[in-house]
Amino acid sequence: MKIRLYLLFSFFVLLAQWSPALSDLVISKVDRKIDLTSQVVRVTANLKIENTGNDPISEVLLPFGDHQAKDLAFLVATTSEGKGKTKTSSSSLPIKLVNPEGMPPSLTWYSVSLPKELAKGQSLNLEVRTAFTHALQPFPEKITQADIQLLVFQGSAYYISPYAVNVQSLSVKLPEPKVESYTKLENTKFSGSEIKYGPYENLPPFSFSHIAVHFVSNKPFAVAQELVREIEVSHWGNVQITEHYNLVNAGARSSGEFSRLEYQARPHLRGASSFGHLVAKLPPRAHSIYYRDEIGNISTSNLWGDSSKTLLQIEPRYPMFGGWKTSFTIGYGLPLRDYLFRAEGKRFLNISFGCPIEEVVVENLVVKVVLPEGSKDISVSVPFPVKESRDTKFSNLDMIGRPVVVLEKTNAVHEHNQYFQVYYRFSNLSLLREPMMLISGFFFLFLACIIYMHADLTISKSSPSYLAKLQWDEVQTALQQIQSIMNHCLGIHDKLEASLRDLSRTGDVQACKAARKSADNMLKELLKDLKPLLSFLQSSPLSASLYSKVEDVVAKEKELQEKLIVKHTTVTDSYEKKSGGRDIENRIAPIQQRIRALRQEVDDLLEIIDEI
Repeated sequence: MKIRLYLLFSFFVLLAQWSPALSDLVISKVDRKIDLTSQVVRVTANLKIENTGNDPISEVLLPFGDHQAKDLAFLVATTSEGKGKTKTSSSSLPIKLVNPEGMPPSLTWYSVSLPKELAKGQSLNLEVRTAFTHALQPFPEKITQADIQLLVFQGSAYYISPYAVNVQSLSVKLPEPKVESYTKLENTKFSGSEIKYGPYENLPPFSFSHIAVHFVSNKPFAVAQELVREIEVSHWGNVQITEHYNLVNAGARSSGEFSRLEYQARPHLRGASSFGHLVAKLPPRAHSIYYRDEIGNISTSNLWGDSSKTLLQIEPRYPMFGGWKTSFTIGYGLPLRDYLFRAEGKRFLNISFGCPIEEVVVENLVVKVVLPEGSKDISVSVPFPVKESRDTKFSNLDMIGRPVVVLEKTNAVHEHNQYFQVYYRFSNLSLLREPMMLISGFFFLFLACIIYMHADLTISKSSPSYLAKLQWDEVQTALQQIQSIMNHCLGIHDKLEASLRDLSRTGDVQACKAARKSADNMLKELLKDLKPLLSFLQSSPLSASLYSKVEDVVAKEKELQEKLIVKHTTVTDSYEKKSGGRDIENRIAPIQQRIRALRQEVDDLLEIIDEI
């Protein structure tokens, strides 16, 4: 605050040393209005200028102090005719930054080009509208939760101009009729929420009179330190807009503790300097709207609209007191046909530039327009100066990337929310690129599957490894057949044992002998099948280590057969001789013991072969 006062004092001292007029141009009347109802100071100056000299005049100079120029966010000048409801204004006049010779060094100059030269004796009504950010300073700079916010505005009661002014007046509009103090000059009147200075007559060039207004204002001081707006154009019918906000309350900084309980009980008293919600004015046909931050979706939002607008009321996760920060993202879609048009063989996007939240001042605004892949011959038309650059963005199925137009603007206010145009050429055939990529991808995938299913991917049939594999497969097949024969033989052995049990129960010797005869015939047939398999294994080099196991199992099974036949013959002969049961058991006991041992050995060898 002290630094700002010093700069103002130095500026006024320099102006006091400078009084000569710039030309014969005279401002016969100045009517200024300063609006302090928001954090952006908006000044409207209605000038009636007259040419009292002989030479025609084609431009009017507008000076601003350096301390004002750095806060100047918006400047526009128009000519006007009539008064009240019949008042009409022209389109904005060309304005450029100039540096006229012989002028005070503490001023920044802008030149307004008139629609036509002003001849001798002619007059013109000129309306100059300006917007300044950071022109209101909190005083005190720190307050508690229960305090109200006080702001200080400093300026001049006189219109600073290089031209003489015949009559001028000033009106300062406040947000509410509560003022701590204000500068009182001659012809000063305070009524309601408005302070009026003047009229003042016959003022020389560069006249000034310092004024300061210390007033109450609890309006939101929402400042976006950075806002990145990404506008992605899809020729499939949608314009997707994504806005990333880094927001801070730039008002009087909050000191002391914060009580959520007191805030919820009396928010107008215990949180008057904070803001709990903001309203974004979106286009009327916005859809698929979301509001989220790093944590996730924020449900404290409301949406309503009509045929002319869509209003999105967003509430941060906590009330925003002075110095507090938050980050969030807003996204929504728009129908393409409402914003994309054709002209002179080109397509052009016509969409708004600035922030949709009216109360927010954006310190650094970045607008990225992502055009479809294949767009070329790109040009941009913006109604105010911006920094322009190019970038590339890759998305799904992109090959060379999508061209991105990057526009940067510092100190952006609601007045910058104007329409701008991005012109480019785009071939309709490019629309088929991504569908054809998908179709081609699936086609080649299915083609590869068909080729794979029908192709013979085996190793060459003449290679040693392939021949060795075939031989090993033959060895395994022979082993499986031998194992099956052995299991069949063991099954026949079980039938012989069953015939002996039937003999002990029925005493039918002839039936028992018939069962043995049948078993002998089946075992002989199995032996015939076994001989060629054994010959093959004996001749195969791959089965050299296995043949001994096979020989053992065959030999053990043959011995098992012989012991079973001996047992069977002994039992049937004993039954024919009508020997006693104990006598028969004693005679076959050693044979039965050997049979059990052989059966166990055969089972073990078969398990080994099965594992192989």
